[in-house]
Amino acid sequence: MDVTLDSIRNIKLYQSKTGYRFSVDALLLYDFVNLRKVSAIADLGAGSGIVGILLAKKYHEARIALFEIQDTLFRMAEKNIVLNNLQNRINVMQCDVREIPESYHAPCSYDLVVSNPPFRKVESGRLNIAEERSIARHEIKLSLEKLIDAAAFLLRSKGRFAIIYHPGRLSELMTMLKKREIEPKRLRFVHSHMLSEAKMVLLEAVKGGRTGLKVEKPLFIYEADGSYTGDMEGIYGSPE
Repeated sequence: MDVTLDSIRNIKLYQSKTGYRFSVDALLLYDFVNLRKVSAIADLGAGSGIVGILLAKKYHEARIALFEIQDTLFRMAEKNIVLNNLQNRINVMQCDVREIPESYHAPCSYDLVVSNPPFRKVESGRLNIAEERSIARHEIKLSLEKLIDAAAFLLRSKGRFAIIYHPGRLSELMTMLKKREIEPKRLRFVHSHMLSEAKMVLLEAVKGGRTGLKVEKPLFIYEADGSYTGDMEGIYGSPE
């Protein structure tokens, strides 16, 4: 496989030249996590491992489990964990997220579950020619319902679930979370610029949490001149 070696914040990452490559969504999700301390993190649909690796650098004592179904991305994540010298704290499993409640034997064991999942239904949007990218962006292998089932299974009581998703499906997302007693608690809309509608939404929910939702100030990616906003410069930012 032809790959590139890229640097972002304080990590390095191998990525396929033609397959799935991380986008700004991964960085937004990583930045949205604001827990003071966390001991166990699960990343559902981890891709090449970027979010989990960044969180390992953010929470130096946390152990992290990456779940990824695609063989090419699973192997890439393995390489990236070694590349960043995190093999003592990060474990990657080639696993169908849909099967976690039946096949995984450590329920209620994570303080934090994160996911940058496929958010387009199979009948919506243009499918990418590359299968790797199609699976990562469309619900070919993983539906929203099955994703939340897995998160509910893995989270301990009062554990947190953080997700980046499409705002057009926010109502569906919140309804499914509440049905599984994972209460939406914190919300932030992401806009390309000040005059655009929201393109993504960041949501944090708490398993067994009380009702009460905080809507944070919106995040704008670009200034009017096309440069990054101060918020985005901070997210891309200098190494921690």
